[in-house]
Amino acid sequence: MMRSRSFPAYVTRQAERALRKLASTSPIIAITGPRQSGKTTLAINAFPGFTYTNLEEPDTRMLVTRDPRSFLSGLAGGAIIDEAQRVPNLFSYLQAHVDTRRRGGQFILTGSSQFVLNERITQSLAGRVAYLHLLPFAWSELSESGHAPESIEDAMFEGSFPPVHARAADPRQWYRDYVATYVERDVRQLIRVVDIDAFQQFVRLCAHWTGQLLNLTRMAADCGISANTAKAWLGVL
Repeated sequence: MMRSRSFPAYVTRQAERALRKLASTSPIIAITGPRQSGKTTLAINAFPGFTYTNLEEPDTRMLVTRDPRSFLSGLAGGAIIDEAQRVPNLFSYLQAHVDTRRRGGQFILTGSSQFVLNERITQSLAGRVAYLHLLPFAWSELSESGHAPESIEDAMFEGSFPPVHARAADPRQWYRDYVATYVERDVRQLIRVVDIDAFQQFVRLCAHWTGQLLNLTRMAADCGISANTAKAWLGVL
């Protein structure tokens, strides 16, 4: 079971050095990775002097959508834009903005839906963006902070997503909710999943098959779906 322990406000991430290096040369850095892997926390701690804007907030999103030029003109000192994919027309203005100023580290973009964020970047910001892919905590990151799991069994049970450790959440409930959110939001944006139950069973099978040779035909048969559907679902996962 998970131990009760005081967790530090911020665990130094190995990716922080790489992020700073990218910002020294690239005008825009996009931090991608799974939901809840710590993308926003990393950006804020790496660049505490940057202005932070979250486009998930309806009022902010409306203002930026209406006048992206004015929004960007007020961010001369560097900015972190969270959920940037929520304002599609912003990316064209970002292109003109960074081309005029021609210096590194102007914007840090993050987003919980990395597929949509990547699509927006590809459409408008090709050649101007450096990518940093952030995964949940590495064992060494937890160990250096003094909060590594006591055993391999604890590590497997708790996983490595920051909220599980920072909030001392019950991993069973947290991961159940995480998968439900992922299925309801991201998957339905990307592919038309008609049978959600079958998809969730497929996710469990993927976990079961970890470390074994991939056999899509057998996995598909176990879920009652076609091999092509299994291949498409695995691609999204």
